[in-house]
Amino acid sequence: MPTIAETSKEISKLYEVDQMSRRERDARRNKILFIDRLLNELEQLNIAEEVVVPSPLRAQCRRLLARENHQVARLRPEDVTIAEWMDALYDVQDGLMFTIGDEDE
Repeated sequence: MPTIAETSKEISKLYEVDQMSRRERDARRNKILFIDRLLNELEQLNIAEEVVVPSPLRAQCRRLLARENHQVARLRPEDVTIAEWMDALYDVQDGLMFTIGDEDE
């Protein structure tokens, strides 16, 4: 029969694991929300039939895709079309969403 100290120690370990898991899920969700915002801005440009992505938006997309090691981040940003930025962001977002869904099983 475990002692109170052993039980307390085990509960503390489980609490730490749970907190770490929550932080990881929150970070993924926040990244997904950020990607949603970028996609929304790109979609607005697409609807307006713009062809040039403003530098600040292009830089945000490139930084995020570089952190995710996506191949589009290796291209010259000014050569990437709105559709290519969007496809790359959807790729990253899909990977994040599948990760979240896998945890629920």
